[in-house]
Amino acid sequence: MKRDIEEIIEIPEGIELSLNNFEIIVKSKGKESKKAFVLPNTIKIVKDNKILKLIAKNSTKRESKLIGTTVAHIENMINGMNEEFEYKLEICNVHFPMNVKVEGNRMIIKNFLGEKVDRIAKILPGVKVEVKGNKVDITSHNREAAGQTAANVETATKVRGRDRRIFQDGIFLTEKCGRKI
Repeated sequence: MKRDIEEIIEIPEGIELSLNNFEIIVKSKGKESKKAFVLPNTIKIVKDNKILKLIAKNSTKRESKLIGTTVAHIENMINGMNEEFEYKLEICNVHFPMNVKVEGNRMIIKNFLGEKVDRIAKILPGVKVEVKGNKVDITSHNREAAGQTAANVETATKVRGRDRRIFQDGIFLTEKCGRKI
């Protein structure tokens, strides 16, 4: 069943939002976040003063889902300007003590399971990574970049070719955006 959909996002004070076709740029307090959305021609994004509208006339279920996802992304961009998103990971080692350090835009994991070759996890731009003992804190105003960096760190310490019940070493996600896992 087709219907008209109009979603409204209010832009808070102190946040500057600009629209260029389907690219949205959010700025505040020296921070900037931009994202280009790929939407069909039936969905229109309109900005009026402090209100952003996503409008779809005679939309289908697919377009309704796209609008909901786009609204969630834009709200995350706006929320990231006020408070940073934080991911917490824990370094667990049973067999060999591993050394973890941050160098520039990458995290280097030495002596993982006694391996001679270092494992490297990429840190995306705009993401701050701190290693404190066996805890790793990842913070950023961009939720997607912080989450992808946390995933990169977890993937870098994935155990391959061994029994996971015995080799439980790695760096694991324990908390994301204030939610314990």
